[in-house]
Amino acid sequence: MVDTEAKHLRLPHPALGTRRGRLFSWALAALCALAIAGCGDGDQTATTIDLGGVFNLTGSQESLGIPSHNGAILAVEQINAAGGVLGRTVDLLTVDGETDPAVLAARTGDLIDAHVSAVFGLSDTNAVLAAAPVAATAKTFFVTSGATSPQLPDQVPAYLYLACFGDNAQAAAAAEYATSSLQARTAYLLLDDTLDYTVLLGRYFREAFTDVGGAVVLEAQYHGHDGALDVSAQLERLKGLGTLPDILYIASGPDEIADIVTQVRAAGIGRPILGGDGYDTASLLQLGAAAGDVDYTTHALLVADSADARVRQFVADYESRYGAAPENAFAGLGYDTVELLVDAIRRAGSSDRAAIGAALASTHDLAGVTGTISYAGGSRIPQKTVTVVNLNNGQRELAAQIVPTHVPPP
Repeated sequence: MVDTEAKHLRLPHPALGTRRGRLFSWALAALCALAIAGCGDGDQTATTIDLGGVFNLTGSQESLGIPSHNGAILAVEQINAAGGVLGRTVDLLTVDGETDPAVLAARTGDLIDAHVSAVFGLSDTNAVLAAAPVAATAKTFFVTSGATSPQLPDQVPAYLYLACFGDNAQAAAAAEYATSSLQARTAYLLLDDTLDYTVLLGRYFREAFTDVGGAVVLEAQYHGHDGALDVSAQLERLKGLGTLPDILYIASGPDEIADIVTQVRAAGIGRPILGGDGYDTASLLQLGAAAGDVDYTTHALLVADSADARVRQFVADYESRYGAAPENAFAGLGYDTVELLVDAIRRAGSSDRAAIGAALASTHDLAGVTGTISYAGGSRIPQKTVTVVNLNNGQRELAAQIVPTHVPPP
C-alpha cells in the first residue's frame, strides 16, 4: 500500500469549482504515478491525457488564480463532452501553489511525478519562475496562462510559452492610449519594487511613453507585501510638484491596487490613473465611484454584451457552470490555455511531451476568448490585441482595443 499522506498531496478546494466525472484526487494520482508504469506522460495506450494545472488559489494572487482555474475546468469539461482528443478524455490534475515559491516548486514537482503531458497556469512572473524551471528540468513544457513578463522565455529556455501578451506590449498600449485618448503629455510613475511584474511594467511604460512623445516627470516606489501599505509620503512628493502631471501610471499587483487608489483620492489627487492587468480584480471594482477615473490594460473584457460572439458564448457558459459572470480576463486565459494545449496535442497526434512542444511552436491563428494565438518567427510569446478597460461607477466598460506600434524590447 502506498503511503500517499507522505507526499502531502492536496485536493482542490471544493468551493473553487470541481468538475463533473473524474474529479482528480491527489491520493489516486500518487498511486497512479507510483504503481502504474507509464500513467500519462505520453503513453499512447492510456485512456486519458493528463494535463497539470498549477494555480495560486490562496494567498495574494488568488483573485487571478481562482478565475483561471475555473476557466480551465470549463474548457476540459467542454472538450470531454465533445469527445475528448485523440479518442481519449482529458484529465486536469491541479494543485494550489498558495502564492508561495517553495510550495509552487514542490507541487509542480508533484505534477511531474504524476506523469502529466504538460503543465500550465499561473498569472505572476515570480510564481512562474518558481514553478516552470521544475517542469523544464523534466523536459516538460510549461504554458503560463497569465504571467506577462516578456523575459520569461529566456529565463526558462526552450520549455516555456506564454498564452498571453507581454508586459512590454500592454505598457506600450497604455502609453499610446494615454497620449491619444487621454491627451496626456506628462505622467507620474509609481511602482511596487518587490515584484518583477511591476518593476518591468513600470520600466516598459516609461520607455513607451517617452517613445510616443510623453515625459515621466516624477517616479516613486513602494514596498508591497511589507506590512500596512502607506504611500502618503510618495503622494506628498507628487503634490509638491505644484502642477500635477496629466496622468498617474501605477504598476501594482491585484491585492494592493484598491488601497492605493483609495489613498490617491483621499489625498485630493483627481488625475486619471492608468495601469496594467493587475487591476483586473474585484477589489478595485468595489470602490465604485470613489475610484474616480481609472483605466487599465488587460486581455479581454468578458461581458455578456460583448461584440465578440466567442466572448458572449464563454460568458454564458461560465455563468451556467459557476452561477456568476467571469470575475476577470484571467478566467478566459485559463480557458484558452487548455484549448491551446489540446490543439497542440490534436495536431501532434500524440500526448508525448516532446511532440506537444513541437506542435506548440507551430501554432498559428488559434482563435480564443482572449484573442488569437500565433507563435511567429520562433517567438514563444503571442502577438495579441491589448484591451483597455475604463472603470465607471464600479462597472467595466470597453475603452479601446490596441495593437501597439512602439513596443519596447524585453
